[in-house]
Order: sequence, then C-alpha cells, then structure tokens
Amino acid sequence: MPHSVDSLPSGSSLGRVLVVDDIEANRSLVTALLTRDGYRVDAVASGAAALERVRSDPPDLVLLDVMMPPPNGFEVCRALKADAGTRLIPVVLITALQQSEDRIQGFEAGADDFISKPFNAHELRARVRSLLRIKRYTDDLDSAESVILSLALTIEARDGYTEGHCERLARYATTLGRHIGLSDEDVRVLERGGYLHDIGKVGIPDAILLKPGRLTSAELAVMQQHAVIGDRLCGELRSLRQVRPIVRHHHERQDGTGYPDGLRGGAIPLFAQIIAIVDVFDALTTARPYKVAVAADVACTELIAEAQRGWHRRDLVDTFVALVRQEGSDLCRLD
Repeated sequence: MPHSVDSLPSGSSLGRVLVVDDIEANRSLVTALLTRDGYRVDAVASGAAALERVRSDPPDLVLLDVMMPPPNGFEVCRALKADAGTRLIPVVLITALQQSEDRIQGFEAGADDFISKPFNAHELRARVRSLLRIKRYTDDLDSAESVILSLALTIEARDGYTEGHCERLARYATTLGRHIGLSDEDVRVLERGGYLHDIGKVGIPDAILLKPGRLTSAELAVMQQHAVIGDRLCGELRSLRQVRPIVRHHHERQDGTGYPDGLRGGAIPLFAQIIAIVDVFDALTTARPYKVAVAADVACTELIAEAQRGWHRRDLVDTFVALVRQEGSDLCRLD
C-alpha cells in the first residue's frame, strides 16, 4: 500500500537542504545529522555564497545562521523572500539570540521558523520534516498551475493567427496596472490573467473556435461558454483564486450586455475590466482570417467608441489609450 505524505520515512522525498554557517564545525554537525536521515545536504560558509547557491540551484529548505559577517542571516533571508523566484523556499534561522526583538526582526525578514542554539537534534529533524512537507504541497500547487499555463499556450497554438496573444495581453495589462498604481502582487495577478483568460477555450470544438467567418447564434452561445469552462478549470487551484474573476468576467460590459453573468458597472472585477480593454485592443490590431489588422491609433478610437457605448470604464480606456500613444511600438513589442 502506498505511503501517505505524513507516513513517508524521513528523507524519502530526497529533499535538498542548504546549510549556511560561517563556522565549519556547525556546518559539519548539521550536515552529518541530516545526511543520516537521507536528505541531500549542501553547505556554504557565507551569506553571499548562500544567495548565489540558492539562485543558481534552489534547495527545498535553507537552514541559515544569523550571526555571520555581512550579509548576516536576517539580510540573506530578506533578500530571498523579496525575490519572486526564491520566496517560497522555507528559511529557518538558527540563532543564539534570545531577545524577542531579534525574533521579531527575523519574522519581519520573512523567516518561516526559528531554532535556538544550542539546538536539539530531534527538534531540528522535526522542523526540517515539517517544512519540507509544506514545501511539497507548495510545489504541487506550482506544478498544477504550470500545467494550466501550458494548456493555455497550447490553446493559443491551435490557431496560428493568435500567436503571441496571451503574452501581449499580459504585457498590456501589467503596463496599465502599474500606471494606475496597482501593487506588485496585483500586477502579477494581471499577468497570469493575461495568459489564462481564455483557458476555457480548451472545451470549445475546433469547428467553432477556428471558424474563419461569422459565428451563428448557436455557435456564439457555445463560444461564450469558454468563460464558464475556464472558471471551473481554475476553481480547484488556490494559487489561481485571484485569477478566476478575470477568466470568468473578462467579457462583461459596464452596461450589463456582456457575458456570462451580465454584470454591470462596479460589479465587474477591476482586473477583468482591464483584461477586457486590452483584449479588444489586441483583437483589433491583430490580423485574422476574416479581417485585417488596424493601426494602434484606429484601435484606440474604437476603444473610446466602445466606452462611449457603455461597454468599458472611460477612465481606464483613456489611460490605456494615453499609454499606447505615449509608448507606441514599445508597448506592443515582445522581447
């Protein structure tokens, strides 16, 4: 019978641990202890070496001494947690500091746990086991999201005329989001939304999705289901919780004539409104079998007309149009 995650023997997942301490005896002790349990252990003697190692070959867990020559453990932890590529790696600070303000400083730096020196071997092993178990769950979420993202790009590849569409939408949306003052986290949500907004098209038959001419009313009804299908696909992933409103509502209109729920005005999530605007712009400026691409300025004029008809927020449209006219081809260029 297969083991559950909780019943896995220590080290059976081959978790990789990076030990960071400027004292060789401490590195050797922790390395020997964890190696006996079956973990793969690397050890470095400075904070600078730790940052280089984590970024070049990310471990599953970092055991980090606090009192080292600059950068010390607090500074290394803060740097790792500020980097989107390493912030999900658990960091345990190992320290002889006992004052509450020292622990507060560690938590403010982003530390996931503390172990006091001199440490208890059983406590160290238990903390490592617990945090590596959490890391496995996090990796599973990341893997599932990667599958969804790959699926979105596969859908795009079904139609050669939409090549680069997802990447362009992510670029346009994040540029607009930053310009209106959204946080870095919100901008990341917009970026994922740009890639995943049409994920539900996986459930639309090619005969409809790739039809070169105008859709019949029955075909249009099928096509509009992609918003609902996409919402369901993202529904079980906690990491995509903030993206779901984009996927479901990026075809809603301010006057309530959009789909799938006929939302009006402020009931439409802001991120979905942003994706809706940049989606129209990209559709207009991209050639399709049934139409030619129009110039960016013509597309901007059409966006303003749609806002006047009550389909989009005029302030968002005006801001995006100003960005297009200001940045020109640089906004549309894919690196």
